[in-house]
Amino acid sequence: MRAGLSIKFGLIGGGVMGEALLSRLIAQQIYSPADVIVSDPLPQRRDFLAQQYGVQVTDDNWAVAAATEVLLLAIKPQVFDAVVAKLAQRARVETGQVVISILAGVSLSQLESAFPAQAVIRAMPNTPATVGAGICAIAKGDQATAEHLERARRIFQAVGEVVEVSETLMDAVTGLSGSGPAYVAIMIEALADGGVAAGLPRAIASKLALQTVLGTSQLLQESGMHPAELKDRVTSPGGTTITGIAELERAGFRSALIEAVVAAYRRSQQLGK
Repeated sequence: MRAGLSIKFGLIGGGVMGEALLSRLIAQQIYSPADVIVSDPLPQRRDFLAQQYGVQVTDDNWAVAAATEVLLLAIKPQVFDAVVAKLAQRARVETGQVVISILAGVSLSQLESAFPAQAVIRAMPNTPATVGAGICAIAKGDQATAEHLERARRIFQAVGEVVEVSETLMDAVTGLSGSGPAYVAIMIEALADGGVAAGLPRAIASKLALQTVLGTSQLLQESGMHPAELKDRVTSPGGTTITGIAELERAGFRSALIEAVVAAYRRSQQLGK
């Protein structure tokens, strides 16, 4: 199937993150199904996306690159060179198309080399985007205008919050929000294990841990309160909370999280070279 003139949004890669973006773009009517074409190498995946969302599907990336507004790359970084080698001449500079990449480790300079004279934006979403609660950092290339940035914002706001950063900060973003869901998951698991160690049934301990983290995040976000202020409010003299905090400090909990972010940041720098 080849994209017609009405196609505005082209998605190369119909995997988990690609589908998360697709589902909310359509649900929020940012794009209608008729505006969208998706390419994926797996026939069963194409069939699913077509039936679930009513979009056009194809195994022809060339057809997807004809989209007039956005070409979104949601493929594995390892296949970037092979995929874009066949697309550069298809780039729709004349329509104001912007190429958006969510590929970890693929730099703006690589994107601009692959799509000469084209507006490109590099984005780093995280896995909570799959439930509409993500955070995405975006960095623009030299040809990207304010209009292109706004287009990228609208796309990623469909799955959460958006911040704009310079590309030099993308590795730090990867170390914090990109890898961060794994750190939080370990913390929730450990909290639940602590509850079990104190005598709670596993199901109740897990629910208490999960909702405590979720509720605390929501409270901090909606109140604008500094985390330290909330910690002080919960902590009474000689009480249970300060006793628990003292154990966290003794075990280096705060330093461990800081070092995890920095280590992931450094690894992201290595992988991008």
